[in-house]
Amino acid sequence: MVWSGARTGVEGHASDAGTQYRIGSITKTFTAVLVMRLRDEGLIDLGDPLEKHLPGTGAGRVTVFQLLGHSAGLGAETPAPWWERTSGSLRPELADVLGERPQLHPAGHRHHYSNPGYTLLGSLVEAVRGASWEEVLNREILEPLGMRRTTTRPVAPHADGWAVHPWADVLLREPAEDLGLMAPAGQLWSTAADLLRFAAFLSEGDDRILSAASVREMRRSAAPTEPGSSGYGLGLQLVGGGDGSRVLVGHAGSLPGFVAALWFSEEDDVAAVVLANATSGPLVGVVAAELVAIVADAEPRIPEPWKPLPEFDDELLGLTGIWHWGTHTFVVKAAVDRGLELRPLAVAGRGTSFVAQPDGTWKGQDDYYAGETLRVVRRQDGSVDHLDLGSFVFTREPYEAGTDVPGGVDGEGWRGSGV
Repeated sequence: MVWSGARTGVEGHASDAGTQYRIGSITKTFTAVLVMRLRDEGLIDLGDPLEKHLPGTGAGRVTVFQLLGHSAGLGAETPAPWWERTSGSLRPELADVLGERPQLHPAGHRHHYSNPGYTLLGSLVEAVRGASWEEVLNREILEPLGMRRTTTRPVAPHADGWAVHPWADVLLREPAEDLGLMAPAGQLWSTAADLLRFAAFLSEGDDRILSAASVREMRRSAAPTEPGSSGYGLGLQLVGGGDGSRVLVGHAGSLPGFVAALWFSEEDDVAAVVLANATSGPLVGVVAAELVAIVADAEPRIPEPWKPLPEFDDELLGLTGIWHWGTHTFVVKAAVDRGLELRPLAVAGRGTSFVAQPDGTWKGQDDYYAGETLRVVRRQDGSVDHLDLGSFVFTREPYEAGTDVPGGVDGEGWRGSGV
């Protein structure tokens, strides 16, 4: 943490980075991490129907992936009464959370934010782990990250939640209910200091919890959104980037009396958390985004010191350098753990990082070639003929004669206008 500050107009409520506020839907990101841990341990697959692990919910054949990315088509809220301002004891069963018509849209067709969907994910965690959501959360995330001031119920010092009258400068205390089954969607209390620890984990990963590859997966858009809306990954909101602006990842949250925002820029290695104990006033998400921009612009990220790869071999070195897809020039670079990076030599174009596979191929990790297989095609003498990437052929020279280019290479070769 490089800076923290607070303002208050209510006597006796001075705050600092260790003061608890309710963080609302930022809780969903914690729940998503718990689900991703189940996947990484091989206990579930994100493509599994929820019914496989949590039968009888009445939610239909929605998948875990769809629930994480809010594309399951479930309703946004629970049936009445307003769940954020009433006790969770009024909704003791999942049927009370979902209601008689849980699915409003066909699963997988669109992004439709669903609070009950994260109740189902919390119940999934409980069913697979055989322990309460709160117990699993403490054991698997909060304790390893040292987030001692993040709890399901307020622990002093904490802020009280207030409503501010829209037409007069007067206050009304808001209730702080235990949300019961809805807890995985919005129960948590936390502090600016704790949430910055969580932001660092979401940016870089932590092998005690989730690998860097898994948190990157959470940051990828999971479903189409409405025009003008922010994107959504697996428990994370995605904003910016479309007009050249910096991409921010994180989550916003609100419950009566509280608003919260956590944004980080992976490129700049900067995160900001803004918490407030009134549901009116400045837009905390905008404030958090502006704080990221201020720090990133004033203190540009210092690159990591260069260091050589820990292990290498001549065969991998032989694959590096210039390659051509038709007439488009690409560069292949070696990466850690026998990985490869394929990037266009020009600024624009398709590229990705590849992870080495046990069968001697490489698997694309992002962008256009995510999941695609890169393999080396050799001649009878063992020399490299070309690289095959999802049937695309990359040769050392543009349409190189003598290589196995689909459709062949004109026998007369390249020619000028006088030929």
